[in-house]
Amino acid sequence: MNIQWQNQVILVTGASGGIGHAVAKAFDEKGVHLILTGRNEIRLKELQQSLKHHHTIVAADISHHEGRVKLIHVCERLPVSMLINNAGTTHVGEFTNAPIESVVTTNLLSPMLLTQALLPLLSQRPQAHVVNVGSALGSIGFAAHSTYCATKFGIKGWSEALHREYHNSNIRFHYLAPRATSTKINDERAVALNKALGNQVDTPEVVAQALIKLVEQNKTRFSIGFAERFFAKLNAILPTIVDNALAKKLPIIKHHTFSKREQSARIDNAQNTNELSSKLI
Repeated sequence: MNIQWQNQVILVTGASGGIGHAVAKAFDEKGVHLILTGRNEIRLKELQQSLKHHHTIVAADISHHEGRVKLIHVCERLPVSMLINNAGTTHVGEFTNAPIESVVTTNLLSPMLLTQALLPLLSQRPQAHVVNVGSALGSIGFAAHSTYCATKFGIKGWSEALHREYHNSNIRFHYLAPRATSTKINDERAVALNKALGNQVDTPEVVAQALIKLVEQNKTRFSIGFAERFFAKLNAILPTIVDNALAKKLPIIKHHTFSKREQSARIDNAQNTNELSSKLI
């Protein structure tokens, strides 16, 4: 697809984070006008000053209605032609301690609501794009990442449905699934786990270039990494094989992702269950 980048006004959410920061820099090189949004105004200003061209920054929390309204008002003044739904968060650890509402709101509900609000504006452009940044874990359920997986599975399905719903329209929907990426969203447990499992970890710049290529080639979906693509297909066709493969790695996963308190609680619960069972017997 021949895209005239100089004519594009692109909204990037999560711009103050690792991938969003790299995406902003990559698009800046293309000569587009960016609307950069995120929660951290200081980081947004630092990013704005580091770019070659002048861009618009909007400090807003899109997980709240007020934040989305603030952003929409800016987009009404600027002819936005592309939305990059990149903002996200994660949780690594046992499901019983997962902050479900905040992860689901940030990763799934917020981009859906923002996209819905922007569709009338995007429909006014001759050609518009929405890129949803998912994850390799949007195709493979992974222990200690249950809530995160749920949101990324949702992003993938939602992207696919919208692509089919808007097939004959001027709005093109894309889905990008990065694998493990070196960003501040990953705490020391996630970093240690990737190292222990030997996972390939990309830089945010690799993800940014993949995103641009996805749009330029007009691809509907792309997953970074041959091994990740293979594993996702295997999981879809023969999930039991993946079940067994990941079961062998479960001790490593638990060691690096469950806190000592969580592990102690599991042991205590198991002991209490055994004691109760023996009494009942």
